[in-house]
Amino acid sequence: MSSTSASIRDAMLWFEDFPEGEVKVLGSKLVDADEVVAFARDFDPQPMHTDPEAAKDSYFGGLIASGWHTCAMLMRIMCDGFLLNSASMGSPGVDSVNWIRPVRPGDTITVTRTTLAARTSASRPDMGIVKTSYAIRNQQGELVMEMVGNGMFQRRPAAKATS
Repeated sequence: MSSTSASIRDAMLWFEDFPEGEVKVLGSKLVDADEVVAFARDFDPQPMHTDPEAAKDSYFGGLIASGWHTCAMLMRIMCDGFLLNSASMGSPGVDSVNWIRPVRPGDTITVTRTTLAARTSASRPDMGIVKTSYAIRNQQGELVMEMVGNGMFQRRPAAKATS
């Protein structure tokens, strides 16, 4: 193993690195109007997401990001904030997604992760399951979205040896 591979492996987050109750700010993203429209044109082509003029006359009074775009931005922040440096084994899914306030171009969203529960898998003792809550807030600190999901992470090799 090269020294680069060893240092990446040493820096990796394993199941044991997600203690219950831990709260971490993962990162932020400026919401760009062109990205809002491009995402919506491809995946959620409703006028409040694709047409700034039509959006002015909508319930929202202006262009807003699709909730699915907000989920996609969350996923990117999760990847950059910890997943790409973890022993992630994927996810069996999410329990809930709640869109609370519109996300608008020019907003800066910030993601906070809270570990709700962590348990070793009953069927795969080399794996742990982490239940996590994500809070997405805008620059005013207003909650715009919440998501609760589950992630599967490999257990640290030393922990496997002692189980």
